[in-house]
Amino acid sequence: MTFYLGVDAGGTASKSRLVDQDGRVLGSGKAGPANARIGLDKLHGTLLDVCFQALREGGVDESLYGTVRVGMGIAGINRMGMKQQLQLLEFPFAHVQLTSDSMIANLGAHRGADGAILIIGTGSVGLVKRGEDSFSIGGYGFPISDEGSGAALGLSAIRHALRALDGRTRPTPLSQAVTQQFDHAIPKVIAWMDDAAPGDYASFAPLVMDYAETGDEIALSIVRDAAQHVERFIETILAKGATRCVLMGGLAERIKPWLRARIVEKLDEPLGDALDGALLFAGLPIATAARG
Repeated sequence: MTFYLGVDAGGTASKSRLVDQDGRVLGSGKAGPANARIGLDKLHGTLLDVCFQALREGGVDESLYGTVRVGMGIAGINRMGMKQQLQLLEFPFAHVQLTSDSMIANLGAHRGADGAILIIGTGSVGLVKRGEDSFSIGGYGFPISDEGSGAALGLSAIRHALRALDGRTRPTPLSQAVTQQFDHAIPKVIAWMDDAAPGDYASFAPLVMDYAETGDEIALSIVRDAAQHVERFIETILAKGATRCVLMGGLAERIKPWLRARIVEKLDEPLGDALDGALLFAGLPIATAARG
């Protein structure tokens, strides 16, 4: 018996899925952020945790861990030297394949075939796959990149809220809801900022979307700007020759209504999710994955 384990390690959360050689789902796991920015020791611990959760739920005895083939997609793995460092980490499995979270999302979205994705989650990145070649668009990391993402929405909300607090702009329900979390005190916002990660900024994204849907002036400007970035991403991806383009990520469905109809019409539905892609990357045959 060979087991296949897929891991999606992102900026906000990490997930895993265990299947048998026939593609039947046996177990799953979920943990906190597991991207390359949190430090190797912490990342290693989170990856092991989310793997062991799925294995325990699937009833796989520790003596069989050596039969498990693992595919991991890790946010930030393409940072200089990071993949080499991650490859030195020890795992008690038969084989561990490492790639980016965007690659496994692409594999899942198109069942391993050619195509492109645009992930709009904590961060943002486009990935185009053509045969054995692939290339990304954007995704250089927050705050210099990740346009249209949850982290970018949260950063804009914090900036507008601070301007409202010191009188440079008129307060709105959104700015008040944001600053209320800091007791409307600028020093508390600054203290939070010193240790805030992209996921912390992205935690404000649902609030921004909620207030935009009720017509809040600041929220509307933030979301409209984000939508323009997403549209430009999609147009660039299609101009690069992608035959299919799928919008994915935690913010995908919420941002879609803000896109122009002619842009949305060019998008395709995903054939699977990132964990499906991770399982394919682990070596699960495509035909088996389709049955599962």
